[in-house]
Amino acid sequence: MNSNDRASLIKRINTLEGLTDKERSALLGLLRENKTYGLVWEDKPEDVEERLRNELPILTEAPERAIISEDKDAPNHILIEGDNLEALATLAYTHEGKIDVIYIDPPYNTGNKDFIYNDSYVDKEDSYRHSKWLSFMSRRLKIAKKLLSDRGVIFISIDDNEQAQLKLLCDEIFSPSNFVGTYFWKRTSTPPALSYKIRRKLEYVLCYQKTDIPQRTYAQGYVDGGDAPLLNSGNPMGILQFPIGSVHFNLPDGVYSAKSTYKMELLENVIVEHGININTFSARGHFKWGQNNLEKEVSEGTYFLIKSLQFSPRFQKSTKATKVPSNIVDDEVGVGTNEDAQKEVEALNVDFNYAKPISLISYLSKMPFWNEKDITILDFFAGSGTTLHATMQLNAEDGGHRQCILVTNNENNICEEVTYERNRRVIQGYTNAKGEEVAGLTKNNLRYYRTGFVGRNRSIQNMRKLVNLATDMLCVKENLYTEQNTFGGQKTYKGVFRYFDDGKKQMLVIYREEAINELVDIIYDMDISQPIKVYVFSPSEDPWEGSFDDVSDKVELCALPQAIYNTYRRILPKKKDAVVMPEEDALASTQEDKDLFEGMLNFTDEEEA
Repeated sequence: MNSNDRASLIKRINTLEGLTDKERSALLGLLRENKTYGLVWEDKPEDVEERLRNELPILTEAPERAIISEDKDAPNHILIEGDNLEALATLAYTHEGKIDVIYIDPPYNTGNKDFIYNDSYVDKEDSYRHSKWLSFMSRRLKIAKKLLSDRGVIFISIDDNEQAQLKLLCDEIFSPSNFVGTYFWKRTSTPPALSYKIRRKLEYVLCYQKTDIPQRTYAQGYVDGGDAPLLNSGNPMGILQFPIGSVHFNLPDGVYSAKSTYKMELLENVIVEHGININTFSARGHFKWGQNNLEKEVSEGTYFLIKSLQFSPRFQKSTKATKVPSNIVDDEVGVGTNEDAQKEVEALNVDFNYAKPISLISYLSKMPFWNEKDITILDFFAGSGTTLHATMQLNAEDGGHRQCILVTNNENNICEEVTYERNRRVIQGYTNAKGEEVAGLTKNNLRYYRTGFVGRNRSIQNMRKLVNLATDMLCVKENLYTEQNTFGGQKTYKGVFRYFDDGKKQMLVIYREEAINELVDIIYDMDISQPIKVYVFSPSEDPWEGSFDDVSDKVELCALPQAIYNTYRRILPKKKDAVVMPEEDALASTQEDKDLFEGMLNFTDEEEA
């Protein structure tokens, strides 16, 4: 039996009704008796996944929690309150292929009330403890992979309880060829002294790329300046020809005769004037480079040094070389411990245990994008919100424009009272635990969203409701939040159309297709520098393209809700029973829609946005 057949049969066994857990486990055990390589576990149903079989997630902004900077170029950071599986589904629509760095610190599944599955803690005695954790992580990591850009990288903190299983799971999802490595983070300087077997100082951070990019550089900074030897006795003998002006001499000007007593054998005389060679010359030696590489280096500004009569050549690059990071992450590279993280949250007067230090996340997120400052970072196990704090601090240090998205549930009010509150204080400034005033990182926007739901049945009512409630998601998708109350001189009306324009790009959301003709006339008379993104309600995949023929060069059309349905179909669990809406209900919905729309085309003041 091949792997596809086996997977299909496992899936069928898992969905068979009428089996007890014991019977299902026995059948799976028989199927798995044949030796196989890879990770095998019994998938355990998750309540949130079952909900997504019947409802579609959306995002709704809590505008009263928005923190908006006076700086018009401030990056827009996003905090989403809700189950992270629901939130990831919405991000699959708004950010598929747009996330550059994901950092997550998931439950370690220690059995000590750190992992909740279906509203219950998973303890050490739970026979499905590891299966539940793998089911939980697998669903989320599969969507996370879709969110990553082609250059995207994910970092996952973990300890011994699930490290081995997580490595195999990530190999399945991201491919072993995209495994970058495991970093060992020194999490504490004071491990428990009472342990009888081992005093653990380190935790793991697994790193995977979305795609295998040959010769990609990860860096922890720059190598100290200075020159380096060009000769290496372990290399084979070769001949290099040095172009005019490529070698600098700490020797008197003059002619240096060809001879073999130098560190490298001169094959021609060298004429030195004003400290450089004014002729091309050749030499034989055990060089690090060949001729092609030497010429490439010269073209990039690298020059060569002869410091003494030994004629031992050295080279110095015009640009700084990057330092490839070690797999050890500790104070030697400027990364703190759990103790440092605790001091950071205490200074903010925030009550939270087991946060990660700001320096760890800063260090990791910079490694794959060490020379880029305009990237998007996601953390969907946000905890106290350290990832956003680190992102804003990095921007403040180097003038970057990184954006951060946080996701967390609100269990014990953690999202409202810890994640949000911590970062509100970081942005607006605060008084620390010592009574000292700390200035805020004010060049940041923070927008707060909650997950919500729309029925999954495709009735006209549900379709219209989804489009109306999806506006906040569209703002997130387009990174465009500045709403205008007029469009081409025409007032906007909630429930009919809304218009967003921040001076850089424009978005028009049309909820009532009956308004298209009038809006097309307005667009026709407008002088615009780039196409307007137009989202328009349509019961099909056609965004009323024919109606926009006269302004086709001024608009970029997208039919809703079909674009959202297309995304969700790829990632959400399938419905168990497809329910077809009775014909009379469809007719009633259509008539109700017509009644609701009656009079709206007059754009009355009562309906003005």
